[in-house]
Amino acid sequence: MGIVVGVVAEISPGERRVAIVPSALSVLNKTGVEFVMEAGAGVRAGFPDSEYAEKGVRIATREEVFAAAEVILQVRGLGANPETGAADLALFRRGQTAIGFGEPLTALDAARQLAAAGVNFLSMELMPRITRAQSMDALSSMATIAGYKAVLIAADSLPRIFPMLMTAAGTLTPARVLVIGAGVAGLQAIATARRLGAVVSGYDIRTAVKEQIESLGARFVVLDMGDAGAEDKGGYAKAMGEEFYRRQRELLGAVLAQQHVVITTAAVPGKKAPILITAEMAARMAPGSVIVDIAAERGGNCELTRPGETVESGGVSIIGPLNLPSTIPYHASQMYARNIATFLKYLIKDGKLNLDREDEIVRETLVTYAGEVAHAKVRELLG
Repeated sequence: MGIVVGVVAEISPGERRVAIVPSALSVLNKTGVEFVMEAGAGVRAGFPDSEYAEKGVRIATREEVFAAAEVILQVRGLGANPETGAADLALFRRGQTAIGFGEPLTALDAARQLAAAGVNFLSMELMPRITRAQSMDALSSMATIAGYKAVLIAADSLPRIFPMLMTAAGTLTPARVLVIGAGVAGLQAIATARRLGAVVSGYDIRTAVKEQIESLGARFVVLDMGDAGAEDKGGYAKAMGEEFYRRQRELLGAVLAQQHVVITTAAVPGKKAPILITAEMAARMAPGSVIVDIAAERGGNCELTRPGETVESGGVSIIGPLNLPSTIPYHASQMYARNIATFLKYLIKDGKLNLDREDEIVRETLVTYAGEVAHAKVRELLG
């Protein structure tokens, strides 16, 4: 008999995604994995139980899934679900493995609790940005969805239309959109805004992304900052000094005043998002302009952002959406499921789960193991 893998319904408030979709099961075809799933787990994402049952998945209660499975797959595990995540702690068994998002660099208590419960937890956020892990990079998948949706929110809130239109009543000029941060979310936002017909500019402190921005038909905004090594060796943006941000805000303010829409996407893993737009900069934008702050979950890139709310200031709307991927749960689940299934397949050797801590992918994602906090960075943060 192979490994039994359990999929549970998400209990985080407002979460509509599911960790596995029927089409992703084929990734694990030759591994001997058996799936057991909580009834209704995929319904909110658009995947009824019958589609799973056709693929041989056994449908059960939440308690039965925890009791039967060696591995539990989730979208938002304990650390990523501070409101209701603790309810699952009593259901975990010692030696059980959980894989999902868990905010490991900030939700330190969750790491302690999972270690105390003897759960081996692998965090999808910590997937190293290396070539062989690319197909497991769930943060990039979710950022793709967020970048797309942010543009739709902006277009819906703007009192203008995005494309240029020639009408009998005259010519309508296109909206001007600035995307700050050209990571995965930013590039997707640029592409989406371009497809809707806006005149798009992109800005990033890493001058290396100029080509990527221009390849999508957007203009690369150059601020005379000097490139001070803005990318860490893991390929993530890194936090810069205060003087750098002050100068950046000054130069960016002039660019902002020309825009109708600004989409901000700058986040540094495990840290509060840097403030790129001050209240004073936002005030320079024309009334009716819109700022969509994708970094709202990390506190936001705009000083006026209130996570989960829309704030009006001087005629400018500042929107701080939370959990954008959950608003497009069908495709977000499809992408996440492919990432997590590929990761699970990678961990299975000869029909058994093999958490080889010499392996970079395992070492970087393993937060708790055998009753201890195993991840070097998390241990350091815990002191």
